[in-house]
Formats: sequence, C-alpha cells, structure tokens
Amino acid sequence: MSRSLREDFGVLRHRDFRILLGDRLLAPLGFAFSLVGASFAVLDVTGSTADLSYVLAAQLAPSLVFMLFGGVAADRFRPQSVIIAANVLVALGEGVFGLLVLLHAANLPLMMVLEVCTGTGISLFWPASTALLPKIVPSDELQSANALSRLVMNGASMGGAAVAGVTVAAVGPGWALSVCGLAMLGTVPLLTSLQAQANIRPQDAPGVWHELREGWHEFRSLRWVWATVLEYLVINACWYGGLYVLGPAIARQHLGGPAAWGWLNAAFSVGLIVGGAAALRRMPKRPMLAVAGLPAAFGLSCLAIGELWPMWALLAVWAFAGVCNEFLVVSWNVSLARFVRPDRLARVSAYDGLGSTLAMPVGALAAGPLSAHLGAPHTELIAFIVTTVAVLATLALKDVWTMRLGDAPDWSTVEPEKVATYALARD
Repeated sequence: MSRSLREDFGVLRHRDFRILLGDRLLAPLGFAFSLVGASFAVLDVTGSTADLSYVLAAQLAPSLVFMLFGGVAADRFRPQSVIIAANVLVALGEGVFGLLVLLHAANLPLMMVLEVCTGTGISLFWPASTALLPKIVPSDELQSANALSRLVMNGASMGGAAVAGVTVAAVGPGWALSVCGLAMLGTVPLLTSLQAQANIRPQDAPGVWHELREGWHEFRSLRWVWATVLEYLVINACWYGGLYVLGPAIARQHLGGPAAWGWLNAAFSVGLIVGGAAALRRMPKRPMLAVAGLPAAFGLSCLAIGELWPMWALLAVWAFAGVCNEFLVVSWNVSLARFVRPDRLARVSAYDGLGSTLAMPVGALAAGPLSAHLGAPHTELIAFIVTTVAVLATLALKDVWTMRLGDAPDWSTVEPEKVATYALARD
C-alpha cells in the first residue's frame, strides 16, 4: 500500500506526536553511547569476552520478570508515566556505571548490578512505548507515525553510534556512559508534557493476575503472533550472542577497536533509516512475510563478521541488516496495533517482548564460552545456520502467508461490550 507525501507527514499536525519525536531523538542518541561504552568498559576492566557476556546477560535478565508487569502497568496507567520511570532507571544504571569507570572503581559484580538496573528500565519501556503511539495518533495514521518516529530514532542512533565510537576511542568508555545517563534524564520534561490518557477502567476492574491472563488469551488467539515470537526467540539469541557479545571483541582484536565498532553500528543505523523511509512509503499487504523472512539478514551479519570480511563488505551487510530490521519492525508494530484490542495492546506487546528476549541471556552467556572452545568464526557460523533454519521454518507456516492487513478490524466501530466477543471469534 503506497502513500502520498501529504499522508506521510500529515501526522505531524498532532502536538503530542511532535513532542514524542523529541523524546525519540534524545533517548536513542543517548543510548547509542551505552551500546558502545558498556561493551568496551567491560573489556577494558576485565579483558574477557566471558565477563562481557555476563554483564550483557545481566541487562537482559530483568525482562524475564518485569516485561509482563510493564505491560500491565502501561494498560492501567498513562504509558508515558511508565516510560519516564524506565528512562530514569536507565539513567541511573548507565550514569553510575560511567562514574565508576571514570573513578577506576568498576568491577564485574558492580557492572552486573548496574546493568540489571538498566535492563529493568528497558523491560518497562517496550510495552509502554508500543501502547503510547496509538493513543496520540489516529489508527489510519499509524503507518506513517511508526515510520516517522523510527526514522528519527534511527537517525539519532546512527549519529550517536558514530560519535560514541570516536568518544570511547578518544577519552574512554566512562564518558560515553555518562552521556547516556544525562540524555535519558533529559527526556523526562518532554514525556511529562504529553497529554495521552490512561485506558478507562471500571471501578471493579480485575487484578493484575487476571489482566495477565487476559493478555495471554489475546496473545495466543493470533497464531501469526505467537509463531513469529517463537522465531525471534531463536533469532535474537543468535543475534545478541553473535554480535553484541562477540562483535566488540572481534572489532577490538581485528578491526581497529571501538571506532570500528561504532562505525558498524552507524552503518546499521543508516540501514534503519533507509528501511524506515521504505516503510513510510509502502506497507506490504501480507506484512508477516516481511517479518518472518527478513531476519535472514541478521544471520548473514554474524557470518560476515565471523569470517572477517573486508570492512567495506561488513559495513554493507550491516546496513542491509538495518534496512531489513526497520522494515520488519514497522510492519510488526502496525500489524499489532491493527489486530490487537487497544486495551490489551501493551500486555500483548509485553508477551511479545518477553518471548522475543527470553533466550537472549542464553545467547549472551553461551557466546563467550563457545567462542573460547570453538573459535569466533565457528560460533558465528552456528549463529548463521540456526537463524536461517528458524526463518525457513516460520515461512512454512500457513498463517504467516494468509494474514492480511486488509482483514484487520476497525476497533473504533466495534461497540465496547462486543469487543471481547469479536476477539473470541478470531480464535
């Protein structure tokens, strides 16, 4: 479905959306400094890829506990309030981490504790972020709103990654982590000014556990949702272990250090911008084919860095992976917003986030020891093979081929008392 330029940018007339773009410029810009700074801080302090895997696993672990409750909170309260709490936790974790590095007081246990704090913030952020956008723009503008907001985010990530790599190389990772903490605190005034309201809840609204069960029913009622989440359960473990654990170590040993790692992340962000521009102009009628098939590029990225392809080829592959990533993310977000009940969207996003990240700590913990035993090239080859198998298995499912955006309900025309009946009829 192609769109006109007026349709693409008309969403900017909404005040809250313009404010949200400011937040989605500042937060990713700051967090890009963490992506480079945290990895090289660990490598500088301990010199061990195994220790790096422990620290990154510590960042991921909170999602196993807090992701679902973050979804309940975002369906109960104003989503921007949940995001404020999340960003403050990230600022605390990364800011203190940076201060300890600058004072030469960082050690492995402290770094793991601080990344647990950061990871808690990240796990609260994702479901609330998914729930916020449909509250500030109409449903027929979700495609352009998703694409434009992610273009801003990815532009910030691209610039941030490149500058962060140079910063770490020039003055060290402690300053990069400190920049991340300050930037995340800077988002609080923007988010506070948003006017999006919480979902209307009856006085006798059910408790947390009942709401989690409701979210689970909505999640499992859409087969294309849980099948794709299972695919990403496998792919994200390979992606995280292969690139975010082994990638910085390979860059340090063979590619020139943190500046090279920053440029690779910047190339990925360039791809994200190109993919976002493509998603802004066109959305596939069968979006799940893109969501299920495009992650093959992630496996290719693992293979390329493991085999030490020339730097220009690595940059090209990472940029291509960014294009694929952004197009599939926009397709996925629009699909969820169109097919999932609005009052359960955050909880479904929480189950999505939990399932997609559940095995990432396993990938992080396995990458270091596997690399030590098999070598980085063989470990990256395994990640490529497993990713490819997961993609092919998901593409073989009928529901991935038959799900069409044109079949989505218009929730604004469904009477509230009939919403639950409509949802049950889909199962």
